[in-house]
Amino acid sequence: MLKFENVDVSISRTPILSNINVEFPKGMITTIVGPNGCGKTTLLQTLNGMSTVTSGNILIDDISYLKLPVRERAKHLSFMPQFRDAAPAISVKGLVEHGRFPYMGFSRKMSPDDKDAVINAMKYADVEKYKDSLVHELSGGMQQRVYLAMQLAQGSDYMVMDEPMNYLDFSGQRKMYRLIRELAMKDKTVIMVLHDLNQALRISDRLIVMKDRQIVDCGTPEQCLENKILEDVFECSIKSVQVDDSIQYLFL
Repeated sequence: MLKFENVDVSISRTPILSNINVEFPKGMITTIVGPNGCGKTTLLQTLNGMSTVTSGNILIDDISYLKLPVRERAKHLSFMPQFRDAAPAISVKGLVEHGRFPYMGFSRKMSPDDKDAVINAMKYADVEKYKDSLVHELSGGMQQRVYLAMQLAQGSDYMVMDEPMNYLDFSGQRKMYRLIRELAMKDKTVIMVLHDLNQALRISDRLIVMKDRQIVDCGTPEQCLENKILEDVFECSIKSVQVDDSIQYLFL
């Protein structure tokens, strides 16, 4: 389990979040939702060092995450950021290999296990046929899948994704949904930020609802719908509609 205990967070010495207490259970998909500017990304960025924890603690499987060396953190948790610098002029295979760096020695020589992990990750994300293509020449949606493959190659049990549906068309989003659900079925713990509430309601096991830089509720999608917290936070009415074998949500 990933657990925040009384965490205060700053960016460039400016306090942003205070007294955050929240848990992310293992093997579940937990999605953080809330209006723009409520602190969703800031909360996630405590895990990759872009936001500074000034007080409190973060535990990962009862270990103090913040006290772990960076390489050890990377073995436990991988991170797909929402915003990235320009895509690198590197091959797809070369970028996915970056996911194995925490396991390599100073020489950065890949072992047979490292090579297998890279190949399997590219196959899983369906980017193996692009392995020799340059990342910056691919579409935004394809780049997103390459970054997912790099996460998979990292082999961490906790996978953090900030807006993983960015740049994906409808078909790409459906494929990403399926991949994420399969990861949870393989006991991966997936933690996401999604701005699309319909997506979040359909894919998540748990929701963390934020407003005004505070966590105002945690629970299953059904619980968050029943107690009307989502309607309050997003200032709307939510209606569910049965479409074939799935439920769609209307926001009025």
